[in-house]
Amino acid sequence: MRNVLRFLLPAAVLLAGLPLCLGWFSQRLGDRAAEESFALVEENVRRAAVECYALEGAYPQDFGYLAERYGAAVDESRCRVDYIYIGSNLMPDITVVPLEGDS
Repeated sequence: MRNVLRFLLPAAVLLAGLPLCLGWFSQRLGDRAAEESFALVEENVRRAAVECYALEGAYPQDFGYLAERYGAAVDESRCRVDYIYIGSNLMPDITVVPLEGDS
């Protein structure tokens, strides 16, 4: 009987703890993927702005111009692009802001 308890107790702890650990790990992985996704969107918008500057000699005044002419695609249901135009020869301040509910 004692040998059975020595085997069953660690097995029960493992079976109870494993799903909890996997759930926590899955959540952390999902959060990391979302952060990387927003960073890639921001990088995409920056590259489009630099490409526009290289080809046209000036940064665009709004994000819509980049989306229309340079393919800077953004999923507007998940994030918003904060594009602050500073001047035609100065890199705009570009920030991708996740909408509520996304992290």
